[in-house]
Amino acid sequence: MNVNYLDLLAKKYDTEEKVVTEIINLEAILNLPKGTEHFVSDLHGEYQAFQHVLRNGSGNVKEKIKDLFKDTLSQQEINEFATLVYYPEEKLKIIKANFTRKQELRDWYTTMINRMLDLVLYASSKYTRSKVRKALPEQFAYIIEELLYKTDEFTNKEHYYHKIVQQIISLGQADKLISGLAYTIQRLVVDHLHVVGDIYDRGPEPDKIMETLINYHSVDIQWGNHDVLWIGAFAGSKVCLANIVRICARYNNLNIIEDAYGINLRPLLNLAEKYYDDNPAFRPKENVGSQLSEHERLQITKIHQAIAMIQFKLEMPIIKRRPYFNMSERLLLEKVNYETNEITLGDKTYPIENGCFATVNPENPQELLEEEEQVIEKLLFSVQHSEKLARHMNFLMNKGNLYLKYNGNLLIHGCIPLDEEGNMEKMVIEGKFYSGRQLLDVFEQYLRSAFAGPDKTDDLATDMVWYLWTGEYSSLFGKRAMTTFERYFIKDKATHKEKKNPYYYLREKEDMCRRILADFGLNPDHGHIINGHTPVKEIEGENPVKANGRMIVIDGGFSKAYQSQTGIAGYTLLSNSYGMQLVAHKHFNSKKDILLDEADVLSVKRLVDKELERKMVKETNVGEQILEEISVLKALRDYRYS
Repeated sequence: MNVNYLDLLAKKYDTEEKVVTEIINLEAILNLPKGTEHFVSDLHGEYQAFQHVLRNGSGNVKEKIKDLFKDTLSQQEINEFATLVYYPEEKLKIIKANFTRKQELRDWYTTMINRMLDLVLYASSKYTRSKVRKALPEQFAYIIEELLYKTDEFTNKEHYYHKIVQQIISLGQADKLISGLAYTIQRLVVDHLHVVGDIYDRGPEPDKIMETLINYHSVDIQWGNHDVLWIGAFAGSKVCLANIVRICARYNNLNIIEDAYGINLRPLLNLAEKYYDDNPAFRPKENVGSQLSEHERLQITKIHQAIAMIQFKLEMPIIKRRPYFNMSERLLLEKVNYETNEITLGDKTYPIENGCFATVNPENPQELLEEEEQVIEKLLFSVQHSEKLARHMNFLMNKGNLYLKYNGNLLIHGCIPLDEEGNMEKMVIEGKFYSGRQLLDVFEQYLRSAFAGPDKTDDLATDMVWYLWTGEYSSLFGKRAMTTFERYFIKDKATHKEKKNPYYYLREKEDMCRRILADFGLNPDHGHIINGHTPVKEIEGENPVKANGRMIVIDGGFSKAYQSQTGIAGYTLLSNSYGMQLVAHKHFNSKKDILLDEADVLSVKRLVDKELERKMVKETNVGEQILEEISVLKALRDYRYS
């Protein structure tokens, strides 16, 4: 043990009593039940739906309410109380509007405050008082602690406790206290949140999701392919930047770029207005009730074409300078016959539909016009100087990884690239072979290197971030090729098909999952692979629990674009000291519906894995950290106080 470190630590623990007290405290914590983990994935900018799942803890809040009040409250009262916990400010307004007499409202306040306190106490039963204290609203922490841990066995303080509650009501603080207690309950029912990828793209409010996560008490992120695209754009990848703008245009979400992150799209619009016209292949996808005018729709259609063509051009130099990316067949602008308006793929020739090649030089298709070069440079400057985006991307990097080993499970958004025989696919990078866990580690090293050097736009690290978005051996993409070009310009849908990596059918086999867990140093008898990325088509009978329980797919299904295919709004996962539960979600329409109807959007909870013995903190990642702290404290005691 480094004596300099121990000397530094001794400044905090400057007596033997302090060291011993902390050791006792930490040893005791090891024997508490493990906290509840909440797994979500594929949020795709759907802030309102994500907020609801977060606020109700995928049904965990209502379960606690039912456990505690099943003998004293009706189902209607349970529903109303649960909704009050989820959305305290909004629900308070609705409930208070029904009272005409002040005394009735006072009585209701008294009941609700005591009910909230009972639920806080119940939800906090497996935590230390210190941890609970940190979860309390700061302005009421002292008062709440007094009320939480009251002892009435001698009735000496009964009037004291009653007076506290009545004074809170009299001083007009009841709403604030109830709201504070509600948020405390939300925090206590979920100890740690795992976001298994894809916060960004498709939905309208990823920035609000990021703000929520930044303020969340305990969270980690496993990057998804869409997240890496945004990281890449901020890290200096012009082709990643073109992709995020194109996707935002496609899903009618350019306000994310312009309004949420303050990125100026005027130069791109000017370019688009000059070279492009209406084009049905590039019209934005619109949700029901879209308020787009014809003029706005046409502008977005033009922007969509302009940035797509910039993207296709920017891909080509990367493919050529990185031959080991094995993507030469994606040099599609070179395969177009601009005279006959056809494209040859393999041994087949297809007519081009909805072509928009006004800025393409047939002699040198990858060449950007000077105007296009200026547009992408200005966009990159704007992206890299957005304070809000910088904060969000730094948070993604600080809290994120390509994969995570946590409490014996492997969390990964996409896949482990495999061949058809179930062997780990090998990728050659600068003359060296990588596969499995080693390949993912190398990918992450390159991504972090690119992020650390945002001034470099064409180095290997920056190119590798784009490869993670679209490459054959990318653990995030997991397909042979991305057929964006074909979907825009070729009518034959056979060319649109994106062949998945064999992982996606081999993960059905228990032996394969056990091998993957072992490759990552996890116990295949107890561990699980927790996957996002691919929507589970329950409507077709697909099971999210695969490989005899070793594989759990929890694509959250938040993206409305996929809900018609899946039949539900996806899955989330809960893991507590008793085991794992998979939660299926119904479609989320609006917060207003929840407030008025008091109906959750959960459908079914399924037990995935039940612990034979209740799992304690000492068996978790947190427990490992605590054991290390105890070891250091014991070394300090021996060094300074023995």
